Amino acid sequence: MIGALIAKSKVTSSYDLLNSRDIKSFLANWHNESTWVYPGGISASGEFKGKKAIEEWFQKYLDQFTSAKIIPKSVCVKNIFDFVGTNVVAVNWDEELTNKDGNQFQFTGVTVITLKFGKATHAQDYVFNTDEELRKAWGE
Repeated sequence: MIGALIAKSKVTSSYDLLNSRDIKSFLANWHNESTWVYPGGISASGEFKGKKAIEEWFQKYLDQFTSAKIIPKSVCVKNIFDFVGTNVVAVNWDEELTNKDGNQFQFTGVTVITLKFGKATHAQDYVFNTDEELRKAWGE
């Protein structure tokens, strides 16, 4: 049970860091050789390997969205007893965005994160909105 509390706290605080646009502290919670996967058929979509590529993706995200707030609604942990090894966390979230053109968007999705010793090794978003909505948000 304590493993679940630690994992939930770590993930929730990571969203707080991203919401405050503190990308350096946010990335401190990722392994150097981690992978980030963003869905869809847009220019921001794809698989990004290594902390440098992930940092570039999130910087592009922050540049595109002058206001971004991710609100975790529920956090589920695979192994509630593991707090020193590998674990999987699923976060159901809502996202409120304003892009650099001043347009507002709302998205809903799930991020599945694999943690090893408390740091992300793999994270993948599943966004429930359409590619058309994503294209508009990303200015495409």
